[in-house]
Amino acid sequence: MLQKVLTYIKTHQLCQPGDKILAAVSGGIDSTVLCELLHQLKYDFALLHCNFGLRAEDAEADQLFVKKLAKKYEVPFFTENFNTRAYAELEKISIQMAARALRYNWFEEVRQREGYDYIATAHHSNDITETILLHLTRGTGIAGLHGIPAKNGNIIRPMLSVTKDEIYDFVTSNKLIWREDVSNETTKYQRNKIRHEVIPVLKEINPSLEETMQQTAERVSHAENIVNAYIEQLRNQSIKETEEAVYLLLEPLRNATGLPVVLHELLRPFNFSYSVVLELIAALEGISGKQFESPTHTLVKDREQLVITPRNLSSFGSILINEGETTAQAGNLYFTLTYTDADKYKLSTKPHVAALDADELKFPLKLRSWQEGDWFVPLGMNGKKKISDFLVDRKVPANLKNQTLLLVSEQSVVWVVNQRLDNRFKVTDKTQRVLEISIERR
Repeated sequence: MLQKVLTYIKTHQLCQPGDKILAAVSGGIDSTVLCELLHQLKYDFALLHCNFGLRAEDAEADQLFVKKLAKKYEVPFFTENFNTRAYAELEKISIQMAARALRYNWFEEVRQREGYDYIATAHHSNDITETILLHLTRGTGIAGLHGIPAKNGNIIRPMLSVTKDEIYDFVTSNKLIWREDVSNETTKYQRNKIRHEVIPVLKEINPSLEETMQQTAERVSHAENIVNAYIEQLRNQSIKETEEAVYLLLEPLRNATGLPVVLHELLRPFNFSYSVVLELIAALEGISGKQFESPTHTLVKDREQLVITPRNLSSFGSILINEGETTAQAGNLYFTLTYTDADKYKLSTKPHVAALDADELKFPLKLRSWQEGDWFVPLGMNGKKKISDFLVDRKVPANLKNQTLLLVSEQSVVWVVNQRLDNRFKVTDKTQRVLEISIERR
């Protein structure tokens, strides 16, 4: 088994001789074997252990056991206690997700602080099988079928070629002791149910199930690389980003092979589910304006493009800007205000800069979202126009309409932010002082 692991490390270029490795050790059989392997292979390593505060005395006993392991191997030992339940409640995530986030964030913190090259975990071949089956049960794309990567940034998994049976043989031949986690035996967790009830049945059909799954996962991973290259080509052709939104052009996708998969991959960064993508495809030939939502973003079909915006940009309330103030903030928009004598001012034509006749303004100015019934006199015109009509004429997509901000003086709209000034507040040859307002999105 030692040679098998060494070959896997070299084949997948996980690390080089002389690299410093942090081994994530729970005290269970898998991570105990990882320690012995690193020791026998003469790597420079240290032990990492997390106490998640979930198993009372057992957790403390695990912590002490790993500390003794570090003493046995004469290597450094790093440990941390976490209030996992409090973190899960704060972040509104499951206990399992909280533990994972806390674990890997702390691992990386220690790696950087202590000057180590890699973090090694004790995932093995059976874990690949369980992960693939779990993803298949829940529903997944190609990314969920490649199992567990041998290397992911600074995380390495040198035991992925090893089965659980080989691990048991190794501890017997090396006379190792470890800590049993009784929670691994309960079937109330989905992964454990697959481990104890599903996989034994599948192994009756294929006794070499783990090896087969590992080989399949590697082939899927290579296929995924090919698919990703195709997706990236379409991404470069179809996606355009501005400060306000992301625009996905439909024309480059018209003849795309496997449109549902392609579109799902393009929209994955914005957290749109596959089922929503199927609804979206059904609506592509319909009229513009149909809106779709993910947990984080809103998408609107607007003629020959999809317009994607964050969901939280439209409701920051309103803010007041007093005379003399030089900065203001609305959500992620930062405003800079500069007063200049008119004879020294050089007019800007940039859309994110407004030049106003300062003496026509009544302070405090108010920055707020537009409302039905709002109107202004667009620059270059003499008559009134409703903001709603102005946005329709400009063909502003629905989700960007919701983000439209107004700068208001008393009851008068001064500026439809980033779009059009009000003619009544423009700089003229009679202007004495100019107030320039510029916007930066951060």
